Amino acid sequence: MIQLHYYPSTASMIPHLLLQEMSVPFELVLVDRASDAHQAPAYLRLNPNGLLPVLTDGKLVLYETAAICLHLCDTHALAGLAPAFGSVERAQFYKWLIWLTNTLQSTLLVYFYPTRWVHEGNVVGAAQVRDQAQVKIGGLLDQLDAELARHGGEWFLGETFSALDCYVFTLCRWTRNFSTRPARAYAQLGPYLQRVLARPATQQVMATENLSAPFV
Repeated sequence: MIQLHYYPSTASMIPHLLLQEMSVPFELVLVDRASDAHQAPAYLRLNPNGLLPVLTDGKLVLYETAAICLHLCDTHALAGLAPAFGSVERAQFYKWLIWLTNTLQSTLLVYFYPTRWVHEGNVVGAAQVRDQAQVKIGGLLDQLDAELARHGGEWFLGETFSALDCYVFTLCRWTRNFSTRPARAYAQLGPYLQRVLARPATQQVMATENLSAPFV
């Protein structure tokens, strides 16, 4: 049985959405960040970085969200949530998956945790880091919006829903309380996020993780 170690509204939502879309039997294991369960010795044996998510599949213990997504797409290929191996579409899938985790997600983490990037107690510096991260995030959301406009399809790769949509939805959702322009305010991203939100799998994840509005 696959187990997904998760905490609501974190990056673990991405494989949670993916598993729900695949209709794969799995078990959720809550890692309560509010009580620092992600720093407990038992969890650190699964992921020494103390980050979420972790997926266990038999003897396999896997962390890093993008790696988990690729593993699930490869082991459940009939679900059709990644393009065919060797195709141009698969290459584009890889590009955007890596961009989402290495570029957008990493910048969002700078925004949410700016104190990690300055000396302890440097309140002014942390505020500057956060402000600059928010500016950069705006440019990255522009890229997502432009890609949706370019092909005009319903989903991020065009006409077919893929694992990328789970990733884009979750990261865009993190901007929902931005004081400036959240993802939902973009011309293409706004309707797109509502389409992903309306999917039964997304609705199930929202309910299971006990999340409330605003959802995006």
